Amino acid sequence: MGQVSIGDAIQQFLKGSRLKGDIQALQIEELWEKLMGKTIARYTSKIYIINQTLFITTSVAPLKQELSYQREKIKLRVNEALGAKTIQDVVIN
Repeated sequence: MGQVSIGDAIQQFLKGSRLKGDIQALQIEELWEKLMGKTIARYTSKIYIINQTLFITTSVAPLKQELSYQREKIKLRVNEALGAKTIQDVVIN
């Protein structure tokens, strides 16, 4: 039996776990203001991931439209922040 670092063991566990999306969503929430700016962060009410799709919820119609135009940019920034190509699509609610 080989030795595995605790970090590697956690990564292996998360790969097969449903918790991975929740943990990544929390990481994105923590970085959201830095990635998108204070105004967008202030009016974003919820961020979550389902099957490599990032869902962003806001009740501000002009912001929904602006975020829709920036979907590709959001995907690139989030993937860069996570250090992996985790997000394949972005949905604005």
